Amino acid sequence: MRILTFDIEEWFHVLDHESIKSEKAWDSCEYRIDANLDAILELLDKYDQKATFFCLGWLAEKHPHIIKRLCSLGYEIATHSHLHQLVYEQRIKEFENDLERSVKTLEDLSGQKVRAYRAPGFSVKEENRWVFDSLLAHGIEIDCSIFPTKRDHGGFKTFGTASPVLIQANNGLIKEFPISLSRLSNQDIVYSGGGYFRLLPYTIIHYLTRRTDYMMTYFHPHDFDAERPLLRDLSSLRKFKASVGLRSALAKLEKYIADFDFIDLDEAVRRVNWAQVDTINLKERRKKQRLCTDFIENKTGG
Repeated sequence: MRILTFDIEEWFHVLDHESIKSEKAWDSCEYRIDANLDAILELLDKYDQKATFFCLGWLAEKHPHIIKRLCSLGYEIATHSHLHQLVYEQRIKEFENDLERSVKTLEDLSGQKVRAYRAPGFSVKEENRWVFDSLLAHGIEIDCSIFPTKRDHGGFKTFGTASPVLIQANNGLIKEFPISLSRLSNQDIVYSGGGYFRLLPYTIIHYLTRRTDYMMTYFHPHDFDAERPLLRDLSSLRKFKASVGLRSALAKLEKYIADFDFIDLDEAVRRVNWAQVDTINLKERRKKQRLCTDFIENKTGG
C-alpha cells in the first residue's frame, strides 16, 4: 500500500525560523503556489492518479480557488493546520483554536468533511500526545503526523512502528498513518517525501520502495519549484536542504508514479483491516516507562 499525499503550503512556510514565523512576514513574500500546483495537477491528470491534499487553512483563506479547484477534480481535502506552527510550541487551547479555524475554512470551501490531519513538521511528540484527544474532539478521525524516528523538528523515536495503527486516546481511537521507514546499512531511512526524496538518487528510492508493503509519501508544491526563492538569513545547511534536487524533482516524481501504484488516504483507510492492527495506548506506555525508570534508579541508587 503506497499512499500519495501533498502538503499544500507556500515556499516561505519555513519552520523554526523566527524572521518568517508570522502572518505579517508572509504577506510580504511572493506567492508561487498556483504555478507549482499546476505542475503537480498536470502530472496527476496524465496518470489518472488520486492523491490526498493536506491544506493550510491560511492558504485556503488567501486563495480559495485552490481548494475549489482540488475539489472539482475529485481530490480528498485534509488539514495541515491553519498557521503552520510547530505543535510542541503551542498550548492546548492555541492548538485547538488553530485546528478549528482550519477545519471550518476547508469545510466551508470544499463542502467536504475534513477527516484527516497532518502536523506541520511532523511536530507531534510523546510529550504532546494530548493532540490526539484534541483531534478527536474536533472531528478528526485520521492522523498522519507521526515521524517514528529522530528529526530536526522533534520526531517520535519511541513510537515503535512505521505502519498503520490505532492510537488509544482518552476520547476514543484515532487511525494513525505514520511516515514510513526502511532499513539501509543498519539505519532507519526516510525517503518518501520532501528533501529526502529530492536528495536521494532514484535508484535507491526505487529499491527501498520495492521492499516495503507500506509507504506514506509527503510532497510540497515548492519541492518542484526550480526557481524557488531562498530566505537570505537561512543557514548554509538549511539553504542546501531547501534547494537540493529541485530541478530534477518533478521528473523523478513522474517516474515514481509511472513505476508504482499509489492510492489516496481515503482508499488506504478502506483497505486496512482495523480489527487486526495494533492499538497503541500512549498513556499506559508512558506509565510503564516511568515505572521502569523508577525501578532502575532504585536498584542503582540513582
